[in-house]
Amino acid sequence: MNAMTLKDQITEDMKSAMRAKDSERLGTIRLLLAACKQKEVDERVVLDDAAVVAIVDKLIKQRKDSVAAFEQAQREDLAAKERFEITVLQAYLPARLGADEIAAAVKAVVAQVATELGRAPTQADMGKVMGAAKAQLAGQAEMGQISAAVKAALAG
Repeated sequence: MNAMTLKDQITEDMKSAMRAKDSERLGTIRLLLAACKQKEVDERVVLDDAAVVAIVDKLIKQRKDSVAAFEQAQREDLAAKERFEITVLQAYLPARLGADEIAAAVKAVVAQVATELGRAPTQADMGKVMGAAKAQLAGQAEMGQISAAVKAALAG
């Protein structure tokens, strides 16, 4: 029996939330599964864990933007609902890396790209390095942190 995929885990959590009649949690989990299903249908693929994590990341970012907007409009009730959804969604993310771990991982990626290029990467190679770093660190760090680490590494 192979290990449970992230999508299986989310489906199990949905069933648990149904049994517990936890309608708030259930709503958030259903929304996440719907987003996954939509992507699978649109792209005719079966999502792997990395793709599911990318969707979770996107949904969390949307919620964070909503929280900011609701707080600005003094709608604490709506902001609280979004914050609750963020908490539910974050359970599906792998443990986040710290700044030092991100810097170390990016350093390794820069070395790998340098080997491919046969020279040290420069700012002009930012896209290439970011692509490799993104692939390696997907879901383990926010893109902003990865981008800052790549810029720092390329500045040398």
